[in-house]
Amino acid sequence: MGNRGMEELIPLVNRLQDALSTVGESCSLHLPQIAVVGGQSAGKSSVLENFVGRDFLPRGSGIVTRRPLVLQLLSGNTEYGEFLHSKGKKFTDFDEIRKEIEAETQRLTGSNKGISSVPIHLRIYSPHVLNLTLVDLPGITKVPVGDQPADIEYQIRDMIMQFICKENCLILAVTPANTDLANSDALKLAKDVDPQGQRTIGVITKLDLMDKGTNAREILENRLLPLRRGYIGVVNRSQKDIDGKKDIKAALLAEQKFFLSHPAYKHMAERMGTPYLQRTLNQQLTNHIRDTLPAFRSLLQSQLLSLNKEAEEYKQYSPDDTAHRTKTLLQSVQHLAADFEKLIEGSGDIVDTVNLSGGARINRIFHEHFPYQLIKLESDESKLRREINYAIRNIHGVRTGLFTPDMAFQAIVKKQISVLEGPCMKFVDMVSQELMTTVHQCISKLSSFPKLQDETERIVTTEIQQQESKCREQVLLLINIQLAYINTKHEDFIGFTNAQQGYNQINKKIVARMAGNQVIRKGWLTISNIGFMKGGAKEYWFILTAESLSWFKDDEEKEKKYMLPLDNLKLRDVEKGFMSSKFVFAIFNTELRNAYKDYKSLELACNSQEELDSWKASLLQAGVYPEKVTVDEQGNGAPENFTDPQLERQVETIRSLVDSYMSIIYKTIKDLMPKTIMHLMITRVKEFISSELLAQLYALGECSALMDESPEQQKYREEVLRKHAALKEALAVVGNISTSTCTTPMPPPVDSSWIQPSSLATSGKPVVRGLAPSAPRVPAHIGHTPSTSTDGLQHLTGQPHRPPPSVPRRQPPAIPNVK
Repeated sequence: MGNRGMEELIPLVNRLQDALSTVGESCSLHLPQIAVVGGQSAGKSSVLENFVGRDFLPRGSGIVTRRPLVLQLLSGNTEYGEFLHSKGKKFTDFDEIRKEIEAETQRLTGSNKGISSVPIHLRIYSPHVLNLTLVDLPGITKVPVGDQPADIEYQIRDMIMQFICKENCLILAVTPANTDLANSDALKLAKDVDPQGQRTIGVITKLDLMDKGTNAREILENRLLPLRRGYIGVVNRSQKDIDGKKDIKAALLAEQKFFLSHPAYKHMAERMGTPYLQRTLNQQLTNHIRDTLPAFRSLLQSQLLSLNKEAEEYKQYSPDDTAHRTKTLLQSVQHLAADFEKLIEGSGDIVDTVNLSGGARINRIFHEHFPYQLIKLESDESKLRREINYAIRNIHGVRTGLFTPDMAFQAIVKKQISVLEGPCMKFVDMVSQELMTTVHQCISKLSSFPKLQDETERIVTTEIQQQESKCREQVLLLINIQLAYINTKHEDFIGFTNAQQGYNQINKKIVARMAGNQVIRKGWLTISNIGFMKGGAKEYWFILTAESLSWFKDDEEKEKKYMLPLDNLKLRDVEKGFMSSKFVFAIFNTELRNAYKDYKSLELACNSQEELDSWKASLLQAGVYPEKVTVDEQGNGAPENFTDPQLERQVETIRSLVDSYMSIIYKTIKDLMPKTIMHLMITRVKEFISSELLAQLYALGECSALMDESPEQQKYREEVLRKHAALKEALAVVGNISTSTCTTPMPPPVDSSWIQPSSLATSGKPVVRGLAPSAPRVPAHIGHTPSTSTDGLQHLTGQPHRPPPSVPRRQPPAIPNVK
């Protein structure tokens, strides 16, 4: 065969298959092999039995091969078989091998024609075989039988695709000679995944069953319906021969005699028959292994390198070593403290680019959510004027006051300060919840030790709750301090002498006037309340400044659609639609004018609640405040019309004073609340985790029990060690192989357009299906350089880099209703 330096390659791959089978598919390594593809009764099983020279495969009517059979043929002095699922047990009786295949098939698929993609591994040693690794796949069927589903044809095709779409798999396409080769399902599937024909070998069976006067000479000579690697003809035993227990050796002699004596085939008899097919497959598989070995070795090395550090840690791990358990506990708590600090302080090694987390979410509560809640409190001017009116009149009683009562100012201010308790407590709740979420995110990394995880979560949660309680007390203290003394001598307070009418409006717009036309926010928003007849909801690029809200066609800001002044505008929430995924708010004019063209309000939609809150905060910064219902508990509606000019002057004076003083309170609270929470909750919890948590865990007196591994972690550790050992062994074996060999050149390309894609249904119309499993990818640094064999031919070791073929699939047919 000219492969003296490569005799061990196929046994090497067999050893790799055995080694890597212990770690399942987690290594993502696809070893070179030959997949046998064909329809039912195409003669696949007979070809494999002829290779071995023994009857050992299940036979019967309908679908017999219901699980893939990975058949490893190894040349040896004695003849026996071994199953991977029954290691150490040698089967010298090949009838027992057949029974074991049937039993193992039924174990997973049942006895009523079900199928499974989990392979059976069988290794056969014999002096009569050449080294080969083949995968016998279920025959392609059209009609379901037994308890098979209606889409059995597509299930089998998908199973076949899982094997043949891999670049390391050669395809043995078996087709009977007494059928139309142009409609061969095996060749169609091969064409889908191997359009250049580099991996496909054609096998024509049942040449002795062709009608008299016909032959397959032109096909076997590769002149009619050509394949790049050509065809090899074989003659199997007939069903009568099998029933009569005709010896396979006699059958091989009869096959040889058939080709030597047949006038159409005798000139190429030396290139026909089972022995020649076996030698050819051995040669092609060996060459294929040689060509893919460099890339395969690099893939082994990369996977082994990624596991080295973890495997070394697990090798040194001793579950019963008290010192090691103590060390692991200490390291776990240190990592927890470091992770928590990184999430809070924003210095993490891995930056989340999708969502806000940890300190960033808390910062958003500090500077967006809390200020928004405070501004909502101070924005209802009509309610404030009504309360001042009632307070002044109630203080004067039956008499008419000549002077503005400062008691009204004190009462209104204290009521306004008391209202702050709700938003402040909600503020504490929100920060506490975010702190809990951040802690849980860090503690989840302790899942390898369930008891340690549970105790740590309990201890830290208790600490957060205690600090939250202290923080609430401190917040109440801050509010009570403000209630205890109304400091009318504060340097920022305007005082009675400077109070003037309209101060509230001036105060609200002073920031906007100072900022000029400064841009506050840009972003995409959808105008959702435009009718379908006028174009429907559309997305625009919005720009919010201190004076206006403008929107453009896109973010290039060239085509302006509209500019809306912010004067007399307010915003209100809009309920989310039943089928809508958008979050909506509305802008309207307080003077009952249309906000936008013919629309009373402008409804704007965002994609998330966070985006909605952010836009609201930006609008508040620009002076657009939220709407508030102006009906109190007693049912009092809008403020009464003032008939007393003196009372009107007093209300305006106190309103200006209240606005001035409350702006000082709001400024103080907005400054002190984040500081208080940062000091009493966040910093304290951070210090607790880094300095006191370990001591409390030790105080439990169960340190050894805390470090008991979870069953999942034990399984994972064992899997990593097993995978590491398998990869290391495989790499060592591969490293000792010499790749010097003689090879046969790849035949030139041929026109295979006669093979119709399998995606065409019998009607000729394409049926759209999803993609079959993609071909394996090799890292970019592997195999870009062509390797040259001893005969001067170049073989592209980078061949696995070409994009995997798009494998068409079909929708399964509907299951018929049975009445």
